Amino acid sequence: MIIPNGENSYILEPDELILVTGATGFIGKRVVQSLLDRGVRRIRCFTRSTAPVERLEESFNQSGGASLEFYQGNLLSQADCAAATKGVSVIIHLAAGRGEKSFPDAFMNSVVTTRNLLEAALQNGCLKRFVNIGSFAVYSNTNKPGGKLLDENCPVETRPEVRGEAYCFAKCRQDDIVMQYGRERGLPYVIVRPGTVYGPGNLGIPGRVGINTFGPFLHLGGSNSIPLTYVDNCADAIALAALKQGVDGEVFNVVDDNLPSSRQFLRLYKRNVRRFRSLYVPKAISYAFCSLWERYSAWSEGQLPPAFNRSRWNSFWKPTRYSNSKLKNRLGWKPVVATHDGLRHYFEACRTELHA
Repeated sequence: MIIPNGENSYILEPDELILVTGATGFIGKRVVQSLLDRGVRRIRCFTRSTAPVERLEESFNQSGGASLEFYQGNLLSQADCAAATKGVSVIIHLAAGRGEKSFPDAFMNSVVTTRNLLEAALQNGCLKRFVNIGSFAVYSNTNKPGGKLLDENCPVETRPEVRGEAYCFAKCRQDDIVMQYGRERGLPYVIVRPGTVYGPGNLGIPGRVGINTFGPFLHLGGSNSIPLTYVDNCADAIALAALKQGVDGEVFNVVDDNLPSSRQFLRLYKRNVRRFRSLYVPKAISYAFCSLWERYSAWSEGQLPPAFNRSRWNSFWKPTRYSNSKLKNRLGWKPVVATHDGLRHYFEACRTELHA
């Protein structure tokens, strides 16, 4: 294994095995490549993909005698989890129920799957670290004054169900169960919470910029910074969180340097990808809209789903600053792709998709 700065600062021995769930997804593929680039020799990729293993293996640049295994299964199956975690020293858990609209589906595919993995790994008895990939969605911004710093010490949602987002609810409960296993079962864990991960393969305009639900694109972010992290930078942070010694029980936020504002991002998107009509909504108006929607939803006893509410406004559109200081200081991370280069790659991919 490659040892940084000539020191043995990694927890993994050369022939120990890492399991990566969601290994062929948008972030997962880059995480596997980052591990390979750091000299990890044995990686087991858990996937639900039916693509031939040869095609999956060809997508990675292997060197130094590295070995990739591919396990196709379902994390809702305890038997599949037991087989996938056999002999595994480190688990990077990326797979999650991101697209589900219902709370039960999101819970099943983020929380139940995580519990199955944890139980299987602890029974195997050789786990050195469980890396849970969380999300900025778990943070509560409600009681923090506008413009203040959001970092790893900020509170998370205590009642995530009121946000009306199944994903937020599931990610909060997923983090909860990992920390519970840490307290009660001695699980060695690290939680990584990426901001808005972007790059080729994930080309939508981030919701923190605005929404296009009501006709013209409603620009809600204004001068707010967007907590962007380019996918390769995010993957490197996850790999370091899996390997570095002395960080068990820690939480790391992942955002890049030189974050653009929502207004800057939208202007660059229009200039580099396509022009479209947008309408800026001042913060006082967007907050009032979310508040009224929330109140009407409660009054109608859920006939109107609480898709917009004050908790979501505080999380997405309240003026906030972000920090990657802990990531740099504790893990030695630094962005491999500068923000201006990441945006250029992203806009190029957007143009290619638009004209395909």
